[in-house]
Amino acid sequence: MFVRLDGAGLHGGARASVALRAAPGPTSLGAGEAQGRPLSAWRVVRADHGVCVACGAETIDLVEHVLSAIGGLGLYEGVEVRVTGGEVPLLDGGAAEVARALAGFGLAPVPAPLVVTRPFSLAVGDARYAIEPASPAAPDGRSVSVAIDFDHPRIGRQEARWDGDRADFLDRIAPARTFGFLRDHAALLAAGRARGVDQAALSAVVVFGERDVEPPCVLRGDDEPARHKLLDLVGDLALYGGPPRGHVRAERPGHRATHAFVAAALAEGALLQRGGA
Repeated sequence: MFVRLDGAGLHGGARASVALRAAPGPTSLGAGEAQGRPLSAWRVVRADHGVCVACGAETIDLVEHVLSAIGGLGLYEGVEVRVTGGEVPLLDGGAAEVARALAGFGLAPVPAPLVVTRPFSLAVGDARYAIEPASPAAPDGRSVSVAIDFDHPRIGRQEARWDGDRADFLDRIAPARTFGFLRDHAALLAAGRARGVDQAALSAVVVFGERDVEPPCVLRGDDEPARHKLLDLVGDLALYGGPPRGHVRAERPGHRATHAFVAAALAEGALLQRGGA
């Protein structure tokens, strides 16, 4: 099976596409016509307002939502992803379009290659992470929970949790859209980011003004920001073959902090990659 999804890039603003194909072997990622490589072959080269990965001379920006769909459905095998245009298109602003397309392939999930071997916690800046092994009674069990805290009247402190169920991911986590703050827009543009945020994109991006969301944005539930942060965390973990078998708790997570935490947990042996992703 083959599905191609087209749209504008959130940061570059140009047309981009992501092509999904059922293919044997470990799930792979490729840029343009370059040969796809297993997820484990890609490294993070930037994690500001999205994740850019590289493999050799090839780079792909904003991979976290595609990776979230892979991790949320447990499709560490059997999928080939190819991205043209330099970045994954914004699409619905979450992982719903990609996840629905992948679910349509009818592929069975496989156990996560990433496993929590022992309790481990770490603070990375303002973010805090803690992991624990799965119960011996359910060695393949997974849960991911996040807590966020923003000084904004429509956000404040929120929590979201996901216990590894595919249907729940499709229904509740994957549709949660990326969000940002109007006060940051000028700085993002100056840094070459967020050039794809125009009026047409505001159904896929939630923009918060001083007191509320900016019209025509409408929140899909008050906890949508927390669910999106959970979505992003699932995507960041999927690059390593996660979310892991075990339990992950993150307070104020961010892309850069999450990848730093995973690197530390792998180095300490608290996370183990079995067979690669």
